[in-house]
Amino acid sequence: MFEILFLGTSASAPSAHRGLSAHIVSHNEFRFLVDCGEGTQRQILQSGKGFKRLTRVLLTHGHLDHILGLGGLLSTFLRWEAIDEFEIYGTKGTLERVQTLLYDVVLRGKNPPMPLRLVEIQPGVIFEAEDFTVTAFSVFHRGIDSLGYVFEEKSRRPFLAEKADALGVPFGPERRDLVDGKAITLPDGKRITPDLVLGDLEPGSKLVLVGDTGKIDNLIDVCKDADAVVIESTYLDEEADMAKQFSHLTAKMAAELAIKAGVKKLILTHISRRYRGKDVLAEAQSVFENTVVARDFDTFVVKRENN
Repeated sequence: MFEILFLGTSASAPSAHRGLSAHIVSHNEFRFLVDCGEGTQRQILQSGKGFKRLTRVLLTHGHLDHILGLGGLLSTFLRWEAIDEFEIYGTKGTLERVQTLLYDVVLRGKNPPMPLRLVEIQPGVIFEAEDFTVTAFSVFHRGIDSLGYVFEEKSRRPFLAEKADALGVPFGPERRDLVDGKAITLPDGKRITPDLVLGDLEPGSKLVLVGDTGKIDNLIDVCKDADAVVIESTYLDEEADMAKQFSHLTAKMAAELAIKAGVKKLILTHISRRYRGKDVLAEAQSVFENTVVARDFDTFVVKRENN
């Protein structure tokens, strides 16, 4: 199960009700900040989440509305907040811009207050924990090196407690060993193998964050069967030509991706100030019903139905 908190949902410039792009994705003790637009640190405080364990930032691309908040965030870390480390992931071009912002503008010869690492990444697995992975993938957006991210739990075999009870497996380390794939021997000499108490392999939850993009055909495979896809919807179909010109999507295009990829839930963000959220929603839902338009501070839980 993943949780995503939207800190900023506006496109290009903030509005009275929407901040610039930033989301927090959480899974158990892990927290990731995806993009960091202007004002993100205030949104974090407003949300009540705070900065604890928010040590990894995943950047989709280097446009200012997605990175400018890093300067204020680091400035706050210099004076007020203490964290153990700070890692910023992105492509080479994105990190070059971040390097200038943080080291030339904010630090200006000072040392960062914590280990600060700029981690250049390419498409592929960029983070792996015991039960989930984070994978970067290429996104087409105005010719720059943009990325999206897939958060995916590893497949697992559920423990069937009723079968364990029937076989006389006691509560305690014996059950843990069976979940870990180890056979056990009961006091009466009976040998219990994992296959006797584990169900069929089940896929884990899958959350896809696309970021800004001007195309959907290259995203179908990566979004396939996702439990939720978070994607931009900067324009409505009436301005499809402008969307193409600036390499953004319309609400209709995002919904068409959801249909083609078999997505369970579509979450739209990066909403232009020129539109009302309900109009964006209406256009998308005319194609794909299970669509929502995210607002600042909305939280969604993403889990696979069979989990």
